[in-house]
Amino acid sequence: MSKINILVVEDESIVAKDIQNSLRKLGYNVPLTISSGEEAIVAAEEHKPDLVLMDIMLKGELSGIEAADQIRQRFQIPVIYLTAYADESTLAKAKITEPYGYIIKPFKEIDLHTTIEMALYKHGKEAQVRKERDLYSSIVRDTNSNDSIFVKSNSRLVKVKLADIMYVEALKDYVIIHCVGAKYTIHSTMKDIQENLQDKEFIRVHRSFIVRIDKIAAIDYPNLVMEDDKKHIPIGGSYKDDLTNRLKFV
Repeated sequence: MSKINILVVEDESIVAKDIQNSLRKLGYNVPLTISSGEEAIVAAEEHKPDLVLMDIMLKGELSGIEAADQIRQRFQIPVIYLTAYADESTLAKAKITEPYGYIIKPFKEIDLHTTIEMALYKHGKEAQVRKERDLYSSIVRDTNSNDSIFVKSNSRLVKVKLADIMYVEALKDYVIIHCVGAKYTIHSTMKDIQENLQDKEFIRVHRSFIVRIDKIAAIDYPNLVMEDDKKHIPIGGSYKDDLTNRLKFV
């Protein structure tokens, strides 16, 4: 297993050397140390370290906080602050940049090791979530047909006929498209789903549900009963009138 690469940004050379030695004793690789925020951004882009240890108070035009903010936004590299300053004003500015840790100098090696490992674990989990969201991307309209959509499932696009969709259910940051004999979980919003489904065939009956009108088997207020699986779906109060008006034409 390859060593974790850590970029150290510290403008006091003796302190930077001590940090570098401590990191190497803990088993980390320190390719170089940097003394300014401007150099830190360049080094982060060039070396792509796994983590950055950033002193907040740096000499130069960019503070450690400003440099860390750019590194986070541009390269998605986790940053841990190293500082001798722990006042409320400094903490408030640092929190905005969403650091993965905050270590007050002087520190013990065990505190450094623990904070780094927790930061790497958290960053890894966040990367995993982003990857899953990419896999569960939103639906794509079939431009060659008005009766189907493409759903990205397990990294491949699957063609789904609109006539096979029974209902769509919102679940936190995802939606589940329930079809006859299958269901697909995608990362999307109910608003996006509505825009991709034809209004004359589908209707939103609740903030968490969109149903295909011709799949409604019965209305047992305050619920709808769907065909096939007999799923009971709640009717939201603000959607009741629209549903009643639409059903008059079915």
